[in-house]
Amino acid sequence: MAELSALIQTITIAALPVIFAITLHEAAHGYAARHFGDNTAWVAGRISLNPLRHIDPIGTLLVPALILITSYSVSGSAMLFGWAKPVPVNFGRLRNPLRDMMWVAAAGPAVNFLMALGWALMLKLAVVLPENIYTLPMGQMAVTGINVNLVLMVLNLLPLPPLDGGRIAVSLLPYRLAVPFSQLERWGFPILLLLLFTDVLGLIMWPFISFFKQLILFIFQLI
Repeated sequence: MAELSALIQTITIAALPVIFAITLHEAAHGYAARHFGDNTAWVAGRISLNPLRHIDPIGTLLVPALILITSYSVSGSAMLFGWAKPVPVNFGRLRNPLRDMMWVAAAGPAVNFLMALGWALMLKLAVVLPENIYTLPMGQMAVTGINVNLVLMVLNLLPLPPLDGGRIAVSLLPYRLAVPFSQLERWGFPILLLLLFTDVLGLIMWPFISFFKQLILFIFQLI
């Protein structure tokens, strides 16, 4: 009973940070695409800060919940992974497709970093405010928000199509290299799963996640 109660508490605390981290990441792509000339997402009604517009029942709710429950029951710690409905972007309609692709792709991770800063501010408030019944869950939610957003930021910046980092790499590479590199996109998800299940993905990501987390905690004088 105690374990079930702790799990429910963990899910409750994690729900808001996870939903906003995943869905606003996608919304940022839509806003950036519209700014650079592609209104595909706007016409489809997908440019919105309302998370409900971007929630994928499987990727945003079911998969993160199952992974959270499984990881918590196995190791007693929480691990999260998920996705939102991709915002439709027609890169051919951008004013300068090759250059603007980089900015559209970078918008998602950039918003995750900004949200990590916002959650760090909330953590600072939880620390400095007089202790009460709200400060502990507020602090726990803030820590989750920082972690989730940094994981999504670093994951999406990996130079592997179709991740945002892969699109940024395509935008920066010379044309003769960009074309064959972009063709990796069909294999991107299987490669990502292989890296995930062999623990290579964690070895690649955690040094960067740790660096940015320490940087944010230092900025807000939380260490």
